[in-house]
Amino acid sequence: MKQRVVYVMTHDSIGLGEDGPTHQPVEHLSSLRTIPDLLVLRPADATETLECWQIAIETKDHPSILALSRQGLPALRTEYVKENLSAKGAYVIAGDKGADVVIFATGSEVAIAVDAQKALAAEGIPAKVVSVPSQELFFKQSDAYRAEVIGKPRARVAVEAGVQMSWDRFLGDRGRFVGMHSFGASAPIEALYEHFNITPKAVVEAVKAQL
Repeated sequence: MKQRVVYVMTHDSIGLGEDGPTHQPVEHLSSLRTIPDLLVLRPADATETLECWQIAIETKDHPSILALSRQGLPALRTEYVKENLSAKGAYVIAGDKGADVVIFATGSEVAIAVDAQKALAAEGIPAKVVSVPSQELFFKQSDAYRAEVIGKPRARVAVEAGVQMSWDRFLGDRGRFVGMHSFGASAPIEALYEHFNITPKAVVEAVKAQL
């Protein structure tokens, strides 16, 4: 109906598995991204949340969804930037922009990607983390901007506590996905991410497997 409707949704991942089998939304993010003209926004921290809210209220001709995490998240963006970086859909949030290893992530998994980037740097492997608050907005950017963000990486990894379906355009034929391949389980968040291997170590291993 081309209406500006903003949906604010929480409980966005298996991190809420402690609440039982009704809290395992592994397919929701990819499913929502298949809906035409629906803008899906999954911010990584408080700064991205403010940016995504601005995007949603300034979008006048179609609905938006803010997919928010219920668990506490670290502040990853602490320096003032005048530009709304989330409006580009994706941008380099950590690491060397020229690195030929790229780790894509959204929401609560951006912090995991940043930890993996630091671990790779300690081993002499330069990598960059690309936060992707909105796939839809990213693919509306110019070819030049998308090429600037992604580059020509030797290794690509995407990290999200959901299924892989909506990440294939980012990963190509050789990229690796660190995420869910089943439903979740009922346990504390720390145990769940370790059990399902959504960890910095898993990201590092996925990168090395392509080098």
